[in-house]
Amino acid sequence: MPNITVELLRGRTVEQRREFAKAVADSAVEILGARRQDVRMVFSEITPDIVANGGVLASEDESRAGVVAALADD
Repeated sequence: MPNITVELLRGRTVEQRREFAKAVADSAVEILGARRQDVRMVFSEITPDIVANGGVLASEDESRAGVVAALADD
């Protein structure tokens, strides 16, 4: 039984999570031979101030400003 944990910046819609879950489950069935009903996924939403990329908080990373701002608007 695949147990998959997905961490996403807060702001993704239910529809986005639903579509992602289906695509990952499809891949687990096809690639791993798992039964669809046994593919378990847990989504954890995180905020940009608790994630750092390359030593820079996502909330302070100018290269991610557009992504962070778009998620904040949702």
